Amino acid sequence: MEKQGLFQILELDGTLLDDNMVINEKLAMEMYKLLVINRVFDRKLVNMQRKGQIGTYAPFEGQEASQVGSAMALSKQDWMFPTYRDHAAMLTFGYEMVKIIWYWMGRIEGCIPPDNRNILPPYVPIATQIPQAAGAAWASKYKHENACSIAYFGDGATSEGDFHEGLNMASVFKAPVVFFCQNNGYAISVPLSRQTSSETIAQKAIAYGMENVRVDGNDIFAVYAATKNALEAARSGKGPCLIEAVTYRYGAHTTSDDPSRYRSLAESEAWKPRDPVLRVEAYLQRQGILEQGVRERVRSEAERLVGDAIQFALNIPKPDPKNMFNHVLSSKPWNIQEQENNFNEFMQSHHQ
Repeated sequence: MEKQGLFQILELDGTLLDDNMVINEKLAMEMYKLLVINRVFDRKLVNMQRKGQIGTYAPFEGQEASQVGSAMALSKQDWMFPTYRDHAAMLTFGYEMVKIIWYWMGRIEGCIPPDNRNILPPYVPIATQIPQAAGAAWASKYKHENACSIAYFGDGATSEGDFHEGLNMASVFKAPVVFFCQNNGYAISVPLSRQTSSETIAQKAIAYGMENVRVDGNDIFAVYAATKNALEAARSGKGPCLIEAVTYRYGAHTTSDDPSRYRSLAESEAWKPRDPVLRVEAYLQRQGILEQGVRERVRSEAERLVGDAIQFALNIPKPDPKNMFNHVLSSKPWNIQEQENNFNEFMQSHHQ
Protein backbone atom coordinates (compact mmCIF):
# COMPACT_ATOMS: atom_id res chain seq x y z
CA MET A 1 0.00 0.00 0.00
CA GLU A 2 1.20 3.51 -0.80
CA LYS A 3 1.00 5.91 2.10
CA GLN A 4 2.50 9.41 1.92
CA GLY A 5 4.45 8.37 -1.18
CA LEU A 6 5.99 5.30 0.49
CA PHE A 7 5.25 1.61 0.13
CA GLN A 8 4.26 0.45 3.61
CA ILE A 9 2.78 -2.65 5.18
CA LEU A 10 3.27 -2.21 8.93
CA GLU A 11 1.73 0.70 10.83
CA LEU A 12 3.44 2.24 13.84
CA ASP A 13 0.95 0.58 16.18
CA GLY A 14 1.63 -2.89 14.76
CA THR A 15 -1.41 -3.18 12.50
CA LEU A 16 -1.11 -4.17 8.85
CA LEU A 17 -2.04 -1.63 6.22
CA ASP A 18 -2.55 -4.33 3.62
CA ASP A 19 -5.05 -6.97 4.73
CA ASN A 20 -3.95 -9.24 1.89
CA MET A 21 -0.36 -9.19 3.06
CA VAL A 22 -0.09 -12.32 5.19
CA ILE A 23 3.02 -12.31 7.37
CA ASN A 24 4.07 -15.70 8.61
CA GLU A 25 4.50 -15.50 12.39
CA LYS A 26 7.65 -17.59 12.22
CA LEU A 27 9.14 -15.17 9.68
CA ALA A 28 8.11 -12.17 11.77
CA MET A 29 9.77 -13.62 14.87
CA GLU A 30 12.93 -14.37 12.90
CA MET A 31 12.96 -10.76 11.70
CA TYR A 32 12.50 -9.50 15.23
CA LYS A 33 15.37 -11.59 16.58
CA LEU A 34 17.69 -10.34 13.85
CA LEU A 35 16.68 -6.73 14.49
CA VAL A 36 17.45 -7.09 18.19
CA ILE A 37 20.76 -8.90 17.60
CA ASN A 38 21.91 -6.18 15.23
CA ARG A 39 20.88 -3.37 17.53
CA VAL A 40 22.76 -4.95 20.42
CA PHE A 41 25.73 -5.54 18.11
CA ASP A 42 25.77 -1.93 16.93
CA ARG A 43 25.60 -0.45 20.42
CA LYS A 44 28.31 -2.74 21.74
CA LEU A 45 30.66 -1.87 18.89
CA VAL A 46 30.17 1.83 19.57
CA ASN A 47 31.18 1.06 23.17
CA MET A 48 34.20 -0.91 21.94
CA GLN A 49 35.33 2.10 19.93
CA ARG A 50 34.98 4.37 22.97
CA LYS A 51 37.19 1.92 24.89
CA GLY A 52 39.83 1.92 22.18
CA GLN A 53 39.23 -1.73 21.29
CA ILE A 54 38.37 -0.99 17.64
CA GLY A 55 39.07 1.90 15.30
CA THR A 56 36.61 4.41 13.90
CA TYR A 57 33.21 2.78 13.55
CA ALA A 58 30.14 3.57 11.41
CA PRO A 59 26.95 2.97 13.47
CA PHE A 60 23.68 1.99 11.80
CA GLU A 61 21.11 2.17 14.62
CA GLY A 62 17.78 3.18 13.13
CA GLN A 63 18.49 1.55 9.76
CA GLU A 64 18.17 -2.07 10.88
CA ALA A 65 14.88 -2.76 9.05
CA SER A 66 16.30 -1.61 5.71
CA GLN A 67 19.31 -3.88 6.02
CA VAL A 68 17.80 -6.94 7.67
CA GLY A 69 14.63 -6.92 5.57
CA SER A 70 16.46 -6.63 2.26
CA ALA A 71 19.13 -9.21 3.14
CA MET A 72 16.50 -11.73 4.24
CA ALA A 73 15.00 -11.57 0.73
CA LEU A 74 18.23 -12.81 -0.88
CA SER A 75 18.91 -16.36 -2.04
CA LYS A 76 22.08 -18.20 -1.04
CA GLN A 77 23.66 -17.85 -4.48
CA ASP A 78 23.18 -14.08 -4.69
CA TRP A 79 25.94 -11.48 -4.47
CA MET A 80 26.08 -8.73 -1.83
CA PHE A 81 28.03 -5.49 -2.29
CA PRO A 82 27.92 -3.67 1.09
CA THR A 83 29.19 -0.32 2.29
CA TYR A 84 30.96 0.38 5.57
CA ARG A 85 27.57 0.82 7.30
CA ASP A 86 25.90 -2.40 6.19
CA HIS A 87 27.04 -4.82 8.87
CA ALA A 88 23.42 -5.72 9.69
CA ALA A 89 22.85 -6.80 6.08
CA MET A 90 26.12 -8.76 6.13
CA LEU A 91 25.27 -10.50 9.40
CA THR A 92 21.80 -11.36 8.16
CA PHE A 93 23.17 -12.86 4.94
CA GLY A 94 25.70 -15.02 6.76
CA TYR A 95 28.88 -13.03 7.39
CA GLU A 96 30.37 -14.16 10.69
CA MET A 97 29.94 -11.64 13.48
CA VAL A 98 33.48 -12.06 14.75
CA LYS A 99 34.87 -11.26 11.29
CA ILE A 100 32.96 -7.99 11.21
CA ILE A 101 34.51 -7.09 14.56
CA TRP A 102 37.94 -8.01 13.20
CA TYR A 103 37.30 -5.75 10.21
CA TRP A 104 36.84 -2.78 12.54
CA MET A 105 39.92 -3.87 14.46
CA GLY A 106 41.89 -3.54 11.21
CA ARG A 107 42.60 -7.25 10.85
CA ILE A 108 42.84 -8.92 7.43
CA GLU A 109 40.71 -11.79 8.75
CA GLY A 110 37.79 -9.38 8.74
CA CYS A 111 37.85 -9.16 4.94
CA ILE A 112 37.55 -12.89 4.28
CA PRO A 113 33.93 -13.79 3.41
CA PRO A 114 32.33 -17.09 4.40
CA ASP A 115 32.83 -19.98 1.97
CA ASN A 116 29.10 -20.40 1.32
CA ARG A 117 28.18 -16.76 0.66
CA ASN A 118 29.08 -14.25 -2.04
CA ILE A 119 29.71 -11.20 0.15
CA LEU A 120 32.27 -8.59 -0.81
CA PRO A 121 34.23 -6.79 1.93
CA PRO A 122 32.73 -3.42 2.90
CA TYR A 123 33.31 -0.66 0.35
CA VAL A 124 34.64 2.59 1.77
CA PRO A 125 35.07 4.71 -1.41
CA ILE A 126 31.61 6.06 -2.13
CA ALA A 127 29.57 4.37 -4.91
CA THR A 128 32.42 2.25 -6.33
CA GLN A 129 30.42 -0.90 -5.57
CA ILE A 130 27.53 0.14 -7.84
CA PRO A 131 29.15 -0.49 -11.27
CA GLN A 132 30.89 -3.56 -9.84
CA ALA A 133 27.54 -5.00 -8.76
CA ALA A 134 26.17 -4.28 -12.23
CA GLY A 135 29.15 -6.07 -13.77
CA ALA A 136 28.82 -9.07 -11.47
CA ALA A 137 25.12 -9.31 -12.28
CA TRP A 138 25.80 -9.14 -16.00
CA ALA A 139 28.40 -11.91 -15.58
CA SER A 140 25.82 -14.07 -13.76
CA LYS A 141 23.40 -13.55 -16.64
CA TYR A 142 26.08 -14.28 -19.23
CA LYS A 143 26.97 -17.54 -17.44
CA HIS A 144 23.27 -18.51 -17.15
CA GLU A 145 23.45 -18.54 -13.36
CA ASN A 146 20.36 -18.01 -11.23
CA ALA A 147 22.07 -15.31 -9.16
CA CYS A 148 21.25 -11.66 -8.54
CA SER A 149 23.39 -8.91 -7.10
CA ILE A 150 22.39 -6.31 -4.53
CA ALA A 151 24.35 -3.10 -4.10
CA TYR A 152 23.88 -1.06 -0.93
CA PHE A 153 24.62 2.66 -0.84
CA GLY A 154 23.48 5.89 0.78
CA ASP A 155 21.85 9.00 -0.62
CA GLY A 156 25.24 10.68 -1.00
CA ALA A 157 26.35 8.00 -3.47
CA THR A 158 23.73 9.16 -5.96
CA SER A 159 25.85 12.28 -6.57
CA GLU A 160 28.75 10.15 -7.82
CA GLY A 161 29.34 9.26 -11.45
CA ASP A 162 29.59 5.56 -10.52
CA PHE A 163 25.89 5.62 -9.60
CA HIS A 164 24.80 6.75 -13.04
CA GLU A 165 27.28 4.53 -14.89
CA GLY A 166 26.21 1.48 -12.92
CA LEU A 167 22.49 2.07 -13.43
CA ASN A 168 22.96 2.79 -17.13
CA MET A 169 24.97 -0.38 -17.76
CA ALA A 170 22.59 -2.56 -15.75
CA SER A 171 19.61 -1.17 -17.60
CA VAL A 172 21.13 -1.60 -21.07
CA PHE A 173 22.10 -5.22 -20.42
CA LYS A 174 19.07 -6.01 -18.22
CA ALA A 175 21.44 -7.23 -15.54
CA PRO A 176 19.82 -9.01 -12.56
CA VAL A 177 20.75 -6.45 -9.91
CA VAL A 178 18.91 -4.51 -7.22
CA PHE A 179 20.31 -1.09 -6.35
CA PHE A 180 19.34 -0.51 -2.71
CA CYS A 181 19.67 3.09 -1.53
CA GLN A 182 19.28 3.74 2.19
CA ASN A 183 18.23 7.37 2.20
CA ASN A 184 18.97 8.39 5.79
CA GLY A 185 18.81 12.08 4.96
CA TYR A 186 22.51 12.89 5.23
CA ALA A 187 25.81 12.15 3.51
CA ILE A 188 27.96 12.78 6.59
CA SER A 189 26.82 16.36 7.26
CA VAL A 190 25.35 17.18 3.85
CA PRO A 191 21.52 17.00 3.75
CA LEU A 192 19.62 15.44 0.87
CA SER A 193 18.57 18.87 -0.37
CA ARG A 194 22.23 19.53 -1.26
CA GLN A 195 22.55 16.18 -3.07
CA THR A 196 19.69 16.46 -5.52
CA SER A 197 16.80 18.66 -6.59
CA SER A 198 14.80 15.54 -7.54
CA GLU A 199 11.77 15.01 -5.38
CA THR A 200 12.89 11.43 -4.70
CA ILE A 201 15.90 9.24 -5.34
CA ALA A 202 13.69 6.45 -6.68
CA GLN A 203 12.61 8.55 -9.63
CA LYS A 204 16.19 8.72 -10.91
CA ALA A 205 15.63 5.20 -12.25
CA ILE A 206 13.10 6.51 -14.77
CA ALA A 207 15.83 8.08 -16.91
CA TYR A 208 17.36 4.62 -17.34
CA GLY A 209 14.09 2.83 -18.11
CA MET A 210 14.42 0.99 -14.83
CA GLU A 211 11.80 -0.16 -12.34
CA ASN A 212 11.83 1.67 -9.01
CA VAL A 213 10.09 1.66 -5.65
CA ARG A 214 10.18 4.03 -2.71
CA VAL A 215 9.68 2.12 0.52
CA ASP A 216 9.38 2.96 4.21
CA GLY A 217 12.86 1.86 5.27
CA ASN A 218 11.79 1.44 8.90
CA ASP A 219 9.06 -1.07 7.95
CA ILE A 220 10.85 -4.42 7.72
CA PHE A 221 7.80 -6.15 6.21
CA ALA A 222 7.62 -3.61 3.37
CA VAL A 223 11.38 -3.69 2.79
CA TYR A 224 11.35 -7.48 2.63
CA ALA A 225 8.40 -7.57 0.21
CA ALA A 226 9.77 -4.83 -2.04
CA THR A 227 13.22 -6.42 -2.25
CA LYS A 228 11.84 -9.90 -2.80
CA ASN A 229 9.65 -8.65 -5.65
CA ALA A 230 12.58 -6.78 -7.22
CA LEU A 231 14.85 -9.83 -6.98
CA GLU A 232 12.23 -12.13 -8.50
CA ALA A 233 11.71 -9.74 -11.40
CA ALA A 234 15.45 -9.40 -11.98
CA ARG A 235 15.94 -13.15 -11.76
CA SER A 236 13.24 -13.72 -14.38
CA GLY A 237 15.00 -11.48 -16.89
CA LYS A 238 13.00 -8.27 -16.46
CA GLY A 239 16.06 -6.25 -15.53
CA PRO A 240 17.29 -4.20 -12.57
CA CYS A 241 15.42 -2.15 -9.99
CA LEU A 242 16.26 0.87 -7.85
CA ILE A 243 14.86 0.78 -4.31
CA GLU A 244 14.89 3.89 -2.17
CA ALA A 245 14.46 2.97 1.50
CA VAL A 246 13.60 6.11 3.45
CA THR A 247 15.13 5.73 6.90
CA TYR A 248 17.25 7.58 9.47
CA ARG A 249 20.45 7.01 11.42
CA TYR A 250 20.00 8.06 15.04
CA GLY A 251 23.67 8.47 15.74
CA ALA A 252 26.72 9.95 14.08
CA HIS A 253 28.00 9.23 10.60
CA THR A 254 30.98 7.61 12.31
CA THR A 255 32.34 7.68 15.83
CA SER A 256 34.62 10.55 14.77
CA ASP A 257 31.63 12.68 13.75
CA ASP A 258 29.58 15.18 15.78
CA PRO A 259 26.04 15.23 14.31
CA SER A 260 24.96 18.08 16.62
CA ARG A 261 26.92 20.43 14.35
CA TYR A 262 24.57 19.89 11.41
CA ARG A 263 21.23 18.60 12.75
CA SER A 264 19.09 19.06 15.83
CA LEU A 265 18.44 16.54 18.57
CA ALA A 266 14.73 17.18 18.03
CA GLU A 267 15.02 15.88 14.47
CA SER A 268 16.51 12.61 15.65
CA GLU A 269 13.93 12.27 18.43
CA ALA A 270 11.11 12.82 15.93
CA TRP A 271 12.09 9.57 14.21
CA LYS A 272 11.98 7.47 17.40
CA PRO A 273 8.23 6.62 17.12
CA ARG A 274 9.00 5.06 13.72
CA ASP A 275 11.68 2.84 15.26
CA PRO A 276 11.92 -0.46 13.32
CA VAL A 277 12.30 -2.64 16.41
CA LEU A 278 9.34 -1.10 18.24
CA ARG A 279 7.09 -1.55 15.21
CA VAL A 280 7.74 -5.28 14.97
CA GLU A 281 7.33 -5.61 18.74
CA ALA A 282 3.94 -3.92 18.44
CA TYR A 283 2.92 -6.33 15.69
CA LEU A 284 4.05 -9.41 17.63
CA GLN A 285 2.25 -8.17 20.73
CA ARG A 286 -0.97 -7.80 18.73
CA GLN A 287 -0.51 -11.38 17.56
CA GLY A 288 -0.12 -12.51 21.16
CA ILE A 289 3.32 -14.04 20.63
CA LEU A 290 5.55 -11.48 22.34
CA GLU A 291 4.92 -11.63 26.03
CA GLN A 292 7.39 -9.96 28.38
CA GLY A 293 9.26 -13.21 28.99
CA VAL A 294 9.77 -13.77 25.27
CA ARG A 295 11.09 -10.24 24.78
CA GLU A 296 13.56 -10.68 27.62
CA ARG A 297 14.76 -14.05 26.29
CA VAL A 298 15.33 -12.59 22.81
CA ARG A 299 17.34 -9.70 24.22
CA SER A 300 19.28 -11.94 26.60
CA GLU A 301 20.22 -14.30 23.78
CA ALA A 302 21.31 -11.37 21.63
CA GLU A 303 23.51 -10.07 24.45
CA ARG A 304 25.07 -13.52 24.84
CA LEU A 305 25.76 -13.99 21.10
CA VAL A 306 27.33 -10.58 20.68
CA GLY A 307 29.26 -10.82 23.94
CA ASP A 308 30.74 -14.18 22.97
CA ALA A 309 31.79 -12.87 19.55
CA ILE A 310 33.47 -9.83 21.11
CA GLN A 311 35.39 -11.92 23.61
CA PHE A 312 36.55 -14.30 20.88
CA ALA A 313 37.62 -11.39 18.68
CA LEU A 314 39.63 -9.78 21.48
CA ASN A 315 41.34 -12.92 22.71
CA ILE A 316 43.22 -14.06 19.62
CA PRO A 317 46.90 -13.17 19.17
CA LYS A 318 47.75 -9.71 17.89
CA PRO A 319 48.13 -9.46 14.10
CA ASP A 320 51.48 -9.41 12.35
CA PRO A 321 52.11 -5.72 11.50
CA LYS A 322 53.89 -6.81 8.31
CA ASN A 323 50.45 -7.61 6.91
CA MET A 324 50.17 -3.94 5.97
CA PHE A 325 52.58 -4.57 3.09
CA ASN A 326 50.68 -7.52 1.68
CA HIS A 327 47.45 -8.20 -0.22
CA VAL A 328 47.33 -4.89 -2.10
CA LEU A 329 49.25 -5.59 -5.31
CA SER A 330 50.23 -8.91 -6.91
CA SER A 331 53.86 -7.80 -6.94
CA LYS A 332 55.27 -5.15 -4.65
CA PRO A 333 56.66 -2.01 -6.31
CA TRP A 334 60.07 -0.77 -5.25
CA ASN A 335 58.76 1.87 -2.84
CA ILE A 336 56.55 -0.59 -0.93
CA GLN A 337 59.40 -3.11 -0.81
CA GLU A 338 61.72 -0.39 0.50
CA GLN A 339 59.23 0.52 3.22
CA GLU A 340 58.91 -3.13 4.22
CA ASN A 341 62.68 -3.54 4.40
CA ASN A 342 62.98 -0.41 6.55
CA PHE A 343 60.21 -1.67 8.79
CA ASN A 344 61.90 -5.07 9.22
CA GLU A 345 65.21 -3.37 10.12
CA PHE A 346 63.40 -1.16 12.63
CA MET A 347 61.69 -4.14 14.27
CA GLN A 348 64.93 -6.15 14.43
CA SER A 349 66.82 -3.28 16.03
CA HIS A 350 64.15 -2.87 18.70
CA HIS A 351 64.12 -6.57 19.55
CA GLN A 352 67.87 -6.81 20.10
